[in-house]
Amino acid sequence: MKVTTPRLTQHVLTVEGRTTGEPVLFVHGNVSSAAFWRDAMAALPGGFRPLAVDLRGFGDTDPAPVDATRGLRDYSDDLLELLDAMELDGVHLVGWSMGGGVVLQALRDRPAAVRSLTLVNPVSPYGYGGTEGPDGRLTHPDGTGAGAGAANPDFVSRLGAGDLSEEAPASPRNVFRSSYVKHPVPDEDFYVRAMLTTRVGESHYPGDAATSGAWPGVAPGKTGVLNALAPTHFRVDDLHAIDPKPPILWIRGADDVIVSDASLFDLAHLGALGVVPGSPGTPAQPMVSQTRAVLERYGRYREAVLDDCGHSPHLEYPEEFQRLLAEHLREA
Repeated sequence: MKVTTPRLTQHVLTVEGRTTGEPVLFVHGNVSSAAFWRDAMAALPGGFRPLAVDLRGFGDTDPAPVDATRGLRDYSDDLLELLDAMELDGVHLVGWSMGGGVVLQALRDRPAAVRSLTLVNPVSPYGYGGTEGPDGRLTHPDGTGAGAGAANPDFVSRLGAGDLSEEAPASPRNVFRSSYVKHPVPDEDFYVRAMLTTRVGESHYPGDAATSGAWPGVAPGKTGVLNALAPTHFRVDDLHAIDPKPPILWIRGADDVIVSDASLFDLAHLGALGVVPGSPGTPAQPMVSQTRAVLERYGRYREAVLDDCGHSPHLEYPEEFQRLLAEHLREA
């Protein structure tokens, strides 16, 4: 269904016949869409109302531009307006990857609207790239090492062209196979086609590139997805200060290569591996350790780690994911 708010018209997936119960709103990650939640929505137990939104620039939601200087607030403000338009309160929010950052920002800005929060392999509360240590200190004041300049140009080109092939390592299909999941999952074509709904450009994915005089030579720009995730723009390390504090469940795959303390998408770690030349020894961003440090200060959380699992527990181990989620929702 389509829901129009003052900011834009948003596409929301629903499950036929599931129009009552406690609302559970699923929020997808980068280069994906609400379709990635299809099976998780259908498996939600009775008493809950499953909903999943396409973020701006993904799926069938309006491709409104992203002001990266606001961090992820363009997305989280859209989300909060959606709750208002649908008259939803006491919502269970479930966010995967970048969507984890979106729901964290929504929680930070309006905690009373959230009944529970579930994070699935979420981006660090200190953004993506350009930081060191569990306290998320910037490696350089301008966020060098993060932003749209870190994107693989071949992947961006193939994404924009709607490439469904497997002929190149950077094709969306091969990125899905190598990074989104550790093991093959059913309906791969369905998920790759959902990836291809991503709008490509300076206002969307990856955003406008900026340069830096420091290694590795890229810094966050001002528009688009990857710049919105940059640590100079997105930072939610003060969750311990909010009130009320709904319970948080953190589910993650132990072998994630996207969000990790040794991420294969982190230029600093790639420099240490020799993949990006010229590294001065900049340490990798400890993404998982940063999330744990912030949640430890928050206090009311539980971490569940799925072994032999990559970036997408809801696709790779759907039964275990559903068990964990259902327990959390019932206890909230």
